[in-house]
Amino acid sequence: MPYDPRILQDWQISEAAEELMPDHARMQGMLGLENGELLPMGRLAKLDFMRIIERLRHKPDGKYIEVTAITPTPLGEGKSTTSIGLLEGLGKRGKSAGGALRQPSGGPTMNVKGTAAGGGNALLIPMTEFSLGLTGDINDIMNAHNLAMTALTARMQHERNYSDEQLLRLSGIRRLDIDPTRVEFGWALDVCAQSLRNIIIGIGGRYDGFTMQSKFGIVAASECMAILSVARNLADLRERLDKITVAFDKQGRPVTTGDLEVGGAMAAWMRNTINPTLLCTAEYQPCMVHAGPFANIAVGQSSIIADRIGLKLFDYHVTESGFAADIGFEKFCNVKCRLSGLKPDVSVLTATIRALKMHGGGSAVIPGKPLPEEYTRENLRLLEQGLCNMVHHIGILKKAGITPVVCINTFCADTQAEVAMVKKAAEAAGARCAASEHWLRGGEGALELADAVIEACEEQNDFTYMYPLEMKLRDRVELIAKEIYGADGVFWEPEALQKAKICENDPQYADYATLMVKTHLSLSHDPSLKGVPRGWVLPIRDILIFSGARFLCPCAGSISLMPGTGSNPAFRRIDIDTKTGKVHGLF
Repeated sequence: MPYDPRILQDWQISEAAEELMPDHARMQGMLGLENGELLPMGRLAKLDFMRIIERLRHKPDGKYIEVTAITPTPLGEGKSTTSIGLLEGLGKRGKSAGGALRQPSGGPTMNVKGTAAGGGNALLIPMTEFSLGLTGDINDIMNAHNLAMTALTARMQHERNYSDEQLLRLSGIRRLDIDPTRVEFGWALDVCAQSLRNIIIGIGGRYDGFTMQSKFGIVAASECMAILSVARNLADLRERLDKITVAFDKQGRPVTTGDLEVGGAMAAWMRNTINPTLLCTAEYQPCMVHAGPFANIAVGQSSIIADRIGLKLFDYHVTESGFAADIGFEKFCNVKCRLSGLKPDVSVLTATIRALKMHGGGSAVIPGKPLPEEYTRENLRLLEQGLCNMVHHIGILKKAGITPVVCINTFCADTQAEVAMVKKAAEAAGARCAASEHWLRGGEGALELADAVIEACEEQNDFTYMYPLEMKLRDRVELIAKEIYGADGVFWEPEALQKAKICENDPQYADYATLMVKTHLSLSHDPSLKGVPRGWVLPIRDILIFSGARFLCPCAGSISLMPGTGSNPAFRRIDIDTKTGKVHGLF
């Protein structure tokens, strides 16, 4: 170590590093776990959350480090790579360090973005298991979600086919009188399948279901995933799974999973998801994986449970928020920290010179196609024009009372002059800044970043939520739009406005968190607007009600809960060695 990522592909580096990967007994000793707290599952293991938390309940928490980013290109700017590199750098400094990352979705893994295992020498291993299902959490969440939809559609069919007396006599159930035009739930699948965004189900005869319009979303956007992200224990998970609103009846009252008597079976599917999975970096620092990605359409945070464990086990615990600070950190601050009661010591803002050039007017970055020349050669003019995006995100973190550490996730084509320009702008905006070569050199390349983070953790910050819980929904959205995104205001589509007024006037929604749904490719709702857009208004077209997770989710622009697969997807290059069964081609 380190390996040369300019020659070896990520899956090859992972294979080499796995030869010395700690076994279960060694990992248990490294983490100071007692017998029974590590739950082996083949090559991998889960951590028994309840036993660990109970045993360590009086131990002081370690330092809490959050990793976010500037507005990315469609290729991503390396938050996972930075998180892993930071762990490796802290390890090189002799610190007790561990982390929590999100489980990758099969959608991007098989699409244009690839897995979320990091890259180069800042890699999470074993990469194949991490990328392809892990210990089954996403599959279990998918089954639980689809079971709820199965219960709903079956109930609608039976209520259509039988009278009240027959329903009571045959099944002992009462009529729920579900309104087929107000079915909120859909189906879930862990691939990017744009052809399933809008579908018709129940085509056939009387016993082939209920004919109606329906939809699919990706599993990471499921309310079941949201519940796992914020649940405090198994009892909390079970209670929340009974409160999911799947539809409304013809009188406008919510129909829940509890009404369908399916919450218990959903909890049975998800019983094992409550415990985080344990992996390690390519330099063998421990890292948990729990909950899912996509802060644009979901919570997009590693779980509260994993962070609670990590803060007890490690002196420095690194956690990752999805996409850029305008959506990932905003949800970390206003939703996750509010629900967990935890407060970060520092936030790391990941930036790349590639993305900053894009924000300065560079050519479109198109997944699957070579980068235009301005991204592979020095171009100080484009870089200078794009620095505004980084400065804006520094401002977002400072609004929460945090002095951030900017990490320049360096690429081989970056020049010293470009790195110096970014550092100067970050420091002028009131942030620490470190250039990091973790992709190329692993922990040795991340020492400057590790030192900056260690130093920042020793300073007191004034962390605060960006709005009070008592603030009305529309006022929250207005504040987020203006103060975080930089909009001039908010425009509410009639349907969204009606929903907002209903939610504001109903006491049951008074303490619900606000979880924005917005593109990650721009500070605005329009992915084509780069840099720091000016003179625009945020359009809200709908509000999703997640009554189990206790979220209200305003949807901005035309973003979909089911991403699409591109024209040159990763699955074209993924295969197996038929003699060894090993997977190659993952990136």
